Amino acid sequence: MNPAMTASGRPEVQKEKKKKNRYSTYSALLIMMVPGLLYLLINNYLPMFGIFIAFKKVNFAKGFFKSEWVGFDNFEYLFKTADAYIITRNTILYNLVFIVVGTVLAITCAILLNEIKNKVILRTYQAIITMPHLISMVIVSYLVYAFLSAESGFMNRAILPLFGIEEGISWYTEPKYWPFILTFVHFWKSVGYSSIVYFASLLGIDEEFYEAARIDGASRWKQITHITIPLMMPVIIMMTLLAVGRIFYSDFGLFYQVPLNSGPLFETTTTIDVYVFRGLAGSGDIGMSTAAGVYQSIVGFILVLLANYLVRRYSKDHALF
Repeated sequence: MNPAMTASGRPEVQKEKKKKNRYSTYSALLIMMVPGLLYLLINNYLPMFGIFIAFKKVNFAKGFFKSEWVGFDNFEYLFKTADAYIITRNTILYNLVFIVVGTVLAITCAILLNEIKNKVILRTYQAIITMPHLISMVIVSYLVYAFLSAESGFMNRAILPLFGIEEGISWYTEPKYWPFILTFVHFWKSVGYSSIVYFASLLGIDEEFYEAARIDGASRWKQITHITIPLMMPVIIMMTLLAVGRIFYSDFGLFYQVPLNSGPLFETTTTIDVYVFRGLAGSGDIGMSTAAGVYQSIVGFILVLLANYLVRRYSKDHALF
């Protein structure tokens, strides 16, 4: 046997063995990735081929591919409508409040959970605060109605009389109250679930940092501001960037079902998603609704790039890419 060939062949054999060992080591994880990858492929990537519908006037008799091309006419409908300003304003402002205040509340909730040392009590509180996330928005709308019904609602029957208001309020015809109602419902339903990610990041912080801080005489507040928050910053930035990417989207159930699609509330409860649904339900114009989805996706993508650029200017280590 040629010694040179043997010597040159050994590294290749070793490389092949390493590859096999690597695949065998991570085979279980790779198999676990398959359902998630299939979900992303079917739910997120395959629908992208339907973008061309946004540039067509769909005729179901002809089919999607043979329908007439109309260029940017579907996009013009979104921008030229009299409600364009209102729906864009509502979508952006609601989401800004949800991102900023929601992040603060979720981090606060996670820090408070981290202070609980009893595992039974901790699991109990986790179950309680995450339970609203599991409740259907249809059920939530009925719970809200039980509180705000003009005739038999808990607010008009029990709470307002305590403050000397006997006449009650017709909540579903008064738009000025609904920015606060929708914000409260959103936080009640989502903050507990959102805090899980931040709580998981807290569990990864080495306890030695806190022990050293306590030895130096740092108060609990200083430990949070100088240790907890800085070490959580990568997770906070990542979650914020992902939320910024969806700032042109809204929770359809929150803005459509909770206000019960009440006409007097349209000014403060109509977002882009709700407006498109009403237009689709009324006219069946799939091209227009697809155009709205494309518009939201493009703006969201640009916002993610812009937000990531600003983060990179501040700290490259905290940027997503």
